[in-house]
Amino acid sequence: MRLIKSALLTASALVMAGTAANAATKAEALDNYGDIALAIYEDSLASAKDLKKAIDALVANPSEETLAAARQAWLQSRNPYQQSEVYRFGNAIVDDWEGKVNAWPLDEGMIDYTDAGYGTESEANPYYAANVIANPTFTAGGEEIDATTITAELLADQLQEAGEVEANVATGYHAIEFLLWGQDLNGTNAGAGTRPATDFDTENCSGGNCDRRVEYLQAVTDLLISDLEDMVANWKDGGDARKELADKGEDGGVATILTGMGSLSYGELAGERMKLGLMLNDPEEEHDCFSDNTHNSHYYDVVGINNVFHGTYTRLDGSKVEGASLKELIAEKDPAVAAELEEKLQASLAAFEALKTRAETVEAYDQMIGEGNDEGNAVVQAAIDALIDQTASIQRAVQTLELEQIAFEGSDSLDNPSAVFE
Repeated sequence: MRLIKSALLTASALVMAGTAANAATKAEALDNYGDIALAIYEDSLASAKDLKKAIDALVANPSEETLAAARQAWLQSRNPYQQSEVYRFGNAIVDDWEGKVNAWPLDEGMIDYTDAGYGTESEANPYYAANVIANPTFTAGGEEIDATTITAELLADQLQEAGEVEANVATGYHAIEFLLWGQDLNGTNAGAGTRPATDFDTENCSGGNCDRRVEYLQAVTDLLISDLEDMVANWKDGGDARKELADKGEDGGVATILTGMGSLSYGELAGERMKLGLMLNDPEEEHDCFSDNTHNSHYYDVVGINNVFHGTYTRLDGSKVEGASLKELIAEKDPAVAAELEEKLQASLAAFEALKTRAETVEAYDQMIGEGNDEGNAVVQAAIDALIDQTASIQRAVQTLELEQIAFEGSDSLDNPSAVFE
């Protein structure tokens, strides 16, 4: 019996040694995290280039068909990009850059014509109704702007956050979205923006200034591509984002992953993008408000959180980037905590799949958050609750990995609701 017991112990020791030898290391998990970032930004860049082709086709032959194709290309371009948002917050290079490509909400009157209900001025924003497309020169905030030629430099250097007003969004996905769809004037009724293709037809122009609208659309699309090229370079081997991550050390790098997961889950998505709009029942507080694509933007944010936990990303061509993961690092310390977080992430993904399905079969997201829509409100609230629940488990993972306490992004809508109505 002693010999048998000794043999069993030896076999067990060998298995444990083998498991330890094959265990994921922090360095491997961080390398894979960087590889996934690179793949996501490469896919975002590729889809932005597809968007440019569709916009060029619209400009060459303005029709409802080419406009519909450009809109579809924009919608497709959002899916990979939104999966990158989990790289914000912990990665300063990403967070400092993000406003160039995904800032919202925007005061659309700075860019183009608006409905009379929009108004003509705002005490908070001297550029509120500047209408760059209609005005080659204009004065706002005491500054004279020469917009005779609409260029990427004009948009990025003079108009983006002009006057230090965050709502002056001149660049990125949402400026393009507004140009392709126009305002959504339906409130919490069905329907998205309905800009006509003739707004881009210089020979049969509706809306006025079609030549300048085309200039703006092409310049802002070129700028989006340029900005995405910069971020791809940042995540290549030796790129600035990789260096910044490495400089934090292994524990600092793992903390960065968890900071992105927790901050996007809690303050950004559950709070600013969802709970705030639900509290106010305000369709203007939805992320992709001109196209009614908010359900997809939210869903792919959640997919992105799952990606970095599992260490895997499915590319646009169907291939996978996968490797050592945060999940493995947590499981090595405490399998129960890893299983708990896995369960919470799956629950939130299911809640957002339900939200997405409802948006595609019953009503758009801006209708779901409308006042008096108890059923729609409940679907949105369930998704918010799932995010809050998973954030608590993310914080437990921080403790399990014995990392320094992380302060996740907050939101008044969650932490101090009364302040929202002050």
